[in-house]
Amino acid sequence: MLYPVQLFLQFRVLIEVPSVVWATLISIEILDTDMINITSETHGTHAGFAGVAVLLPAHNEELAVAETVRGFLQALPGCTVIVCDNCSTDATAELARQSGAIVIHEPLRGKGNAVRRLLNSVDADIYVMADADTTYDPLAAVEMIALMKRDHLDLVTGVRQHTDPSAYRRGHVIGNSMFNKLFEGLFQVRTADVFSGYRIISGRFARALCVQSSGFEVETELTAIAAVLKLSVAERPVKYSARPEGSSSKLKTYSDGFRILKTYFLLLQHFHPSRFYGFFAILFALISLGLGFPVVTEFFSTGLVPRFPTAILASSIGLIAVIFFVLSILLDILAKIRLEQRQLVLRSYRP
Repeated sequence: MLYPVQLFLQFRVLIEVPSVVWATLISIEILDTDMINITSETHGTHAGFAGVAVLLPAHNEELAVAETVRGFLQALPGCTVIVCDNCSTDATAELARQSGAIVIHEPLRGKGNAVRRLLNSVDADIYVMADADTTYDPLAAVEMIALMKRDHLDLVTGVRQHTDPSAYRRGHVIGNSMFNKLFEGLFQVRTADVFSGYRIISGRFARALCVQSSGFEVETELTAIAAVLKLSVAERPVKYSARPEGSSSKLKTYSDGFRILKTYFLLLQHFHPSRFYGFFAILFALISLGLGFPVVTEFFSTGLVPRFPTAILASSIGLIAVIFFVLSILLDILAKIRLEQRQLVLRSYRP
């Protein structure tokens, strides 16, 4: 008969051996004929901003996409702008193409789906991720890219500075501050703007990304992955302007807010299962002790257990606490294996 420790060790071996093989396989570069390759090696030059890809997810942005594309092409000479038309029903794709951008299409609605399509379709040395609504200053990307190259960073986030009252909805500043604090508490990393859509992403970090988000929670996921991988990151203040007159934000305050809050805890469960399930293990253990302690003390003093329902309930809740504890250990092993796989991808990247 195998003891629990032996079963645990065998389980770990069964999980780790295939994972090492899988990590080796995903570290091998697979060429995709549909890939948009704009690395400096492909261009044959390192001059200007060759090898820089500007990624712009867009949904019904015909009033702003052309100006946004032209702004980045002027600010970053030699760069390539790729617009992902995300189920637009207006002239977004046509105007972006006329302005000098490469246009790809993503049929699944949602910013996260568009960002995933862009990252999966473009191979570059550096990625500039922004919104196609002229709210971000393209010139700020010049300083952010210089900061990334100088300090050898993997992620630079533009912290939005709200100089125009009309650029932000009422209550969003307070809400963002609360979400920033919650993110810091859950992931033990400080950030000034977890929802910023202005990001500079290194080529090797992009290789390790496997975006799962479908909506506006994608920025949170990027920040969480960088925190878990302990990458070198930085933040820089950038001007945040109002959208063009006649256009409106696609962000829904309450529904997207609850969705992002849900994403926080799903990411915590995925990357730090010991914290997530450990919390429930401690909670149920305390409830079990609270219910069972009077029963146990009464048994030792009288030798009787008059409250059988309470004793059964305390034992059942205690068993649930043990299950959560074991689950936290096993899932933490899987989380560490997934982390090692991403780190192998980072180490295998060759610019």
